[in-house]
Amino acid sequence: MNRASHPLSSLLPPLICGTATFNSQYNPDPYALPTTGIVHRALSLGIRAFDTSPYYGPAEELLGQALGTPFVLDNFPRRDFFLLTKVGRIGGSEFDYSAPWVRYSVQRSLKRLKTNYLDVVYCHDVEFVSPPEVLIAVNELRRIRDETGAIKYVGISGYPVKVLCEMAEMILRETGEPLDAVMSYANFTLQNTMLSSEALLRLKAAGVDAVPNASPLGMGMLRRGGVPVGGQGDFHPAPRGLRDAVLAASEWCDARNEKLEVIAIRFALETWMREGSAVGSMGDPASGIPWRRETIEQVGGAKLGVSVIGVSSLEELKETMRVWRSILDGLDGGQATAIASGRGSSDHDWSLRRKRQVLELAHGIRKIVGPWIDFAWPSPDPGYVRTAEPEKELEVSRL
Repeated sequence: MNRASHPLSSLLPPLICGTATFNSQYNPDPYALPTTGIVHRALSLGIRAFDTSPYYGPAEELLGQALGTPFVLDNFPRRDFFLLTKVGRIGGSEFDYSAPWVRYSVQRSLKRLKTNYLDVVYCHDVEFVSPPEVLIAVNELRRIRDETGAIKYVGISGYPVKVLCEMAEMILRETGEPLDAVMSYANFTLQNTMLSSEALLRLKAAGVDAVPNASPLGMGMLRRGGVPVGGQGDFHPAPRGLRDAVLAASEWCDARNEKLEVIAIRFALETWMREGSAVGSMGDPASGIPWRRETIEQVGGAKLGVSVIGVSSLEELKETMRVWRSILDGLDGGQATAIASGRGSSDHDWSLRRKRQVLELAHGIRKIVGPWIDFAWPSPDPGYVRTAEPEKELEVSRL
């Protein structure tokens, strides 16, 4: 047996660097991004977890290349950071949750990421497949976990919170073992907080240990510049009415010398840090004390709701970390952390004032967004047709 001896929530960092942006959905050419620089800088700033997927184009390979450089190998032992990836989603409409494909996908991820184990593996976008398929994949991931130790924790990910709850409940019912993690995306934002209002209690009751909130800007929608358009064109599922409402909210922010994305990211990170704490974590919070492994006890003592943030540039990373650390400065015990990290004792009071400002601005934005509050686009969309799985010859050893 190779099951982890500690619950995921006791170890997982509450801030995770996502790599969906290392992909042509979000950027015209992911190979032109400073991906190695982003990963190196993230580690230097204290981020100790990276989320990726084979579905994110070259993201796994780009992340693995960055982690395989002398800078990382010489300064950051593998035990000091988490790698989270996924199985099951191959393309836009192609899925394979079979046990052979799960084994193949895990082996491929290990090779791409240059590691001999994966901290968390999710079944990717479970709403596109049947519950029996999810059960097969989860059981195979757990077998790999128990027999080889190549996986430490197992979870599911997806968009519709109702489906995520139903799947988590089904897995507990059918196997007697709860999921370690359920990752939702774009469901705790300025526009949509259904991860908290509709899913949190059900996931907690299903025994789920950690619930990371990904895409706090709603897949890039909550920005002054609108939805991202990468090499694949406009992929975003938000309807025109919602986009127009977000544009109006952005113009309202501009008139107040604020940026929509700055308000949106702080609202999501700070509010989920509190509301998601019941399914949060106590790992290294990346508070800014340089080159020192930390625990949550050093910045307040309680679990913090887990967020996954994606960036496409060093400047975006710098801004996101500035916001994250300001939020930490406002926690109980945050004043001491601010001093130890070199930011100064006054940052605690500034953070509390900014929190109040952001909540007031968020209230105004949500009034403008109006009828689109808690709107969730359909996933899959009504015209979705699943691609027939081609015959694959997989070179897979039994993990």
